[in-house]
Amino acid sequence: MASAFLSRTLFANRVVSSFAFNQKPQKLASVFFKKPLHSWASSSRMAYMSTSSIHSDMASTGVGSTATFLTKSVSTTEPVVSVDWLHANLREPDIKVLDASWYMPDEQRNPLQEYQVAHIPGALFFDVDGISDRTTNLPHMLPSEEAFAAAVSALGIENKDGVVVYDGKGIFSAARVWWMFRVFGHDRVWVLDGGLPRWRASGFDVESSASGDAILKASAASEAIEKVYHGQAVGPVTFLTKYQPHLVWTLEQVKKNTEEQTHQHIDARSKARFDGVAAEPRKGIRSGHVPGSKCIPFLQMLDGSQTLLSADQLKKKFEQEGISLDNPVITSCGTGVTACILALGLHRLGKTNVPVYDGSWTEWGAQEDTPVSTSTS
Repeated sequence: MASAFLSRTLFANRVVSSFAFNQKPQKLASVFFKKPLHSWASSSRMAYMSTSSIHSDMASTGVGSTATFLTKSVSTTEPVVSVDWLHANLREPDIKVLDASWYMPDEQRNPLQEYQVAHIPGALFFDVDGISDRTTNLPHMLPSEEAFAAAVSALGIENKDGVVVYDGKGIFSAARVWWMFRVFGHDRVWVLDGGLPRWRASGFDVESSASGDAILKASAASEAIEKVYHGQAVGPVTFLTKYQPHLVWTLEQVKKNTEEQTHQHIDARSKARFDGVAAEPRKGIRSGHVPGSKCIPFLQMLDGSQTLLSADQLKKKFEQEGISLDNPVITSCGTGVTACILALGLHRLGKTNVPVYDGSWTEWGAQEDTPVSTSTS
């Protein structure tokens, strides 16, 4: 269909604009005129290498004091893995790495271009805006089960795989993709603690250009989404979903919660946006917050190096804001991205069933009939 062709063309143009300065013209032609293929799949580094999270045996290599991780066993009760662990297990065939970088519109950063400039070796690009619901104008909403399965299969990921997600800020949009995989029943997914900045600061190698295969897979994932939403057949599905509805909340559920207060509602946006004294970054969205909700900006989940705080530190943060860890919690933010960082922190504290309000403030603040509170109301 025309719209599917347009999507592929736009995706290719996005890639070409960032790809061209690294590749010769004839190589570009060989990449973009082929059919998409559905194939392939510091002091605190050791903070999470414990028996309750990552269980890795260590042994001397015989060269100085260098150590090598011999196993890749990771617990799904721990939501992050260290850069050391990923470096030791990067070549394992059932470990798939995704660059899920995404940035706020006002940051004027191009995640695909940055992926081209530098990414973890072998990582594939996961398009947060592209792998989304095409039936709504809301940004990067959760796609359907069929669409997610088709896109992830096009990336070469199977249910047996362990997935490690990272982004270019440390811990930001990677948490959203971690949540997406869990929503669709895949628990063997982790965020890279500290992301690409931590990886580079640790002296590990990056690739400065993507292979044709990686570009084709990213393009195939985008095409698969388009096909599903247009009722067209897609390639072989290697990833089977099992939807977990308790991890996703809708506007109607949040409305009901403002009356019944069954869940503590935490908003991950800045205090100024929450209070309604700062304008929303998107036009047409009212300022303020959902009545009864509390503000814990997502950055409070992270330390100065953008790694997740320890369990003790996280517990203290939530308790300081009056959040009882014994009672249910729902999280939201601007568009459903940083709310997942709150869910990531809560997961570390054993609260593994925290729902995220997918539409978040962009949906709530755009409605005419939803109640809004501000610091002056």
